[in-house]
Amino acid sequence: MACFLVPASEAIVTTVTAKVLESKEKNAETSQEGHEETKIHFSEKLGWLNKMLWGGSALLAFEHIWHGEVVPFFPFLTAVQNGETADMLAEMGTAGVGMALLVTAVWGVMVGVSNVMEKRAAHDTENT
Repeated sequence: MACFLVPASEAIVTTVTAKVLESKEKNAETSQEGHEETKIHFSEKLGWLNKMLWGGSALLAFEHIWHGEVVPFFPFLTAVQNGETADMLAEMGTAGVGMALLVTAVWGVMVGVSNVMEKRAAHDTENT
């Protein structure tokens, strides 16, 4: 019904956070010119999560529109219109939160693998 709203809300928060971090990282880079680094900035890694969340939310929203659960007029969600608000909130609390947590966990694994690869690359360059 509205499970896509949970990962979309997380995507909004992470997008704002990524923009703030990106700004801070650029300021730090300008103060450290000449220092070459092979690490991927955290704001870029957070961008991976944003893309996953926005893409998944868009796909879910399309699916809900396709099945007539989201309509182009107020109140936009047919569950609210039909008095099924409790069911909608329950779905958001179970399916929506579950999807958001799963996507975030997959992203966490991606970041972990990326960090290991960065450490190996740094170790290899030190030894050569």
